[in-house]
Amino acid sequence: MDALHKFMYNSNMTQPDIRTRSQIESYNLFGEMGELPDVVHCETIQTRSQIHNWEFKPHRHARLHQVLLLDSGGGHAQLDTRACPLVAGSLINVPAGSVHAFVFAENTTGWVVTLSSELLDEVLREDEGLRPVLLRPAATRRDAHHRYLVGQIFHEHAARTFARAHVLRSLSALLLGHLARALQTLDQSHTAQTGDPLQIRFEKLLDKNFDQHWSVSNYARRLSVSATHLSRVTRQASGLSASRIIEDRVIREARRHLVFTNLGISEIAYLLGYNDPAYFSRVFSRATGMSPKVFRSHAEAGA
Repeated sequence: MDALHKFMYNSNMTQPDIRTRSQIESYNLFGEMGELPDVVHCETIQTRSQIHNWEFKPHRHARLHQVLLLDSGGGHAQLDTRACPLVAGSLINVPAGSVHAFVFAENTTGWVVTLSSELLDEVLREDEGLRPVLLRPAATRRDAHHRYLVGQIFHEHAARTFARAHVLRSLSALLLGHLARALQTLDQSHTAQTGDPLQIRFEKLLDKNFDQHWSVSNYARRLSVSATHLSRVTRQASGLSASRIIEDRVIREARRHLVFTNLGISEIAYLLGYNDPAYFSRVFSRATGMSPKVFRSHAEAGA
C-alpha cells in the first residue's frame, strides 16, 4: 500500500482555494457533458494504465458505474476508505459516486466495462433487490460467467452490427446480475432485504441532502409517509433506524474527506454543514470510536 498512500493526501494539494480543495475529483470519463456517449464503454486496464504510469489517484464518477476484471498481474485498490489487494482473477465493483484509486503492477492485464446510471435505471428493477447490493464498492473473485460476459460485451461493443445497443443492454444486465450474486455472498447480513422502494427513495433523497442535516420527520414529510413508518421500513430493510442511516451517510462523507483530501478538520465540518467543528468531532468520535484526527492518522499509516 505504500505506493497508494503516497498520493492519497497529495491529490488536491496544488489547489489553494478551500472550495476547490474540498472537492474529491469527479472525473467525466470522456470530457463531455454527456457522461457516456455509447450504451457502454469498453477499455482494457493496460490501455489507460500505461498513460498514467499504472496509478490512478482518488477520484469518483458522478454517474458512471464501472466493473473491472483482472486477467493477470495485480496491485491494490482503495474503495472508499477500504484497502483491497488485487490479484489475477479479481472482480471489482465501483458504483457511481464511490471514491476509488488504483495502483496496478506494471503490465497488469484486464478489462473495464463502464455503464451509465441511466442504463442501470433501465435494467434494474427496484423490487428485485440488486441495486442496494451493487451500490457497495467491493472486490471479489470472478467466475466463468463474469469472464464470458465481459468478453461478449467487448466483442459486441467493437462489432457495430444490427441490434448492437439492444444486445449490449442485455449483456450488461446479465453481467450486473452475476456481479450482484457474487457480491451478495460476501456479506449476507449487509445485503439482506434492502430492496424496499421506500428505502431506495429515502436513500436517493438522503444522498442529495445529507449535508442539510434534515430530521427523520423532514425526510418522511418529503416522502409522504410518517416518520414512524419510514423508520419501520429502514429497520426491516437494513436493521438500522432512519436516524442512524442519516448519521451514517454524513459520517461516510466525512471519512472520505479525511482520507482523500488535505482539508483541515474544521473545514470538513463546515463543508458538511456543521457550524461547530467541536460538535462535528464529537459526532464523528461517537460514530467511529475515534476522533477525526486519529482516524486520519490511522489512514495515513495504513492501519
